[in-house]
Amino acid sequence: MEMNASYTSLVAVGDSFTEGMSDLLPDGSYRGWADLLAARLAARTPGFRYANLAVRGKLIGQIVEEQVAPAAAMSPDVITLVGGLNDTLRPKVDMGRVRALLEEAVERLAPACGRLVLMRSPGRNGPVMERFRPRMEELFGYVDELAARHGALVVDLYGAPVLGDPRMWDVDRLHLTAEGHRRVAEAVWQALGLPPEEDWRTELPPAVPDRWPARRLGDARFARRHLAPWVVRRVTGRSSGDGRPAKRPELLPYERPHEEPHAAGESIS
Repeated sequence: MEMNASYTSLVAVGDSFTEGMSDLLPDGSYRGWADLLAARLAARTPGFRYANLAVRGKLIGQIVEEQVAPAAAMSPDVITLVGGLNDTLRPKVDMGRVRALLEEAVERLAPACGRLVLMRSPGRNGPVMERFRPRMEELFGYVDELAARHGALVVDLYGAPVLGDPRMWDVDRLHLTAEGHRRVAEAVWQALGLPPEEDWRTELPPAVPDRWPARRLGDARFARRHLAPWVVRRVTGRSSGDGRPAKRPELLPYERPHEEPHAAGESIS
């Protein structure tokens, strides 16, 4: 990519990862890597425009149905598309259908923008990750294929060990912390050919292991506050994003919020 490239508009498409959970602001809204990226791009380009169509809990079929056409119609310089991971976390999933829908999304978005950005999403190290790793890697392999076919960029977050570190993940164990989102923003920034400010892959200092009682207490709190509600939604076919609008549905000039983020404890999407 050309260093110091210039971009005048960005549209973000996807689920909770792109909406910004769990990078929570004091007013109860989420910031996240896409907002951070937009803020940095806006600082370089007067009149920079930004839309974020992502909504928590969305499956790839919903992303295609609800977000792809509006994003393509905006014809921005950059579109980011991250989707399909929620599908892989379902007990049963038709990976062939996920691949077909992802292909449809890419085929519609790539010609509609100057640069399409895809991602190999990060995953928190642990037993849940190991259970779903084969599906995730199948999805990411197809992301690579589509990128090569359509000239899209791929940001490999999955291949960065630091983003698998549990300390980069919120208490719900499914969404990145503010620090994790900040690093993702830097990764996309660099992929777009812009001058790096840091090495976003730098690993954290060695962790001090929690004692066994503290780990068990943490597991019990996670199961009660986050895992149980998530299971109920899966069983009943509901999503935390049902009826929720996109936080930035129109491509408008970006204005930086004044609030500073703080730690979050939202439930799983």
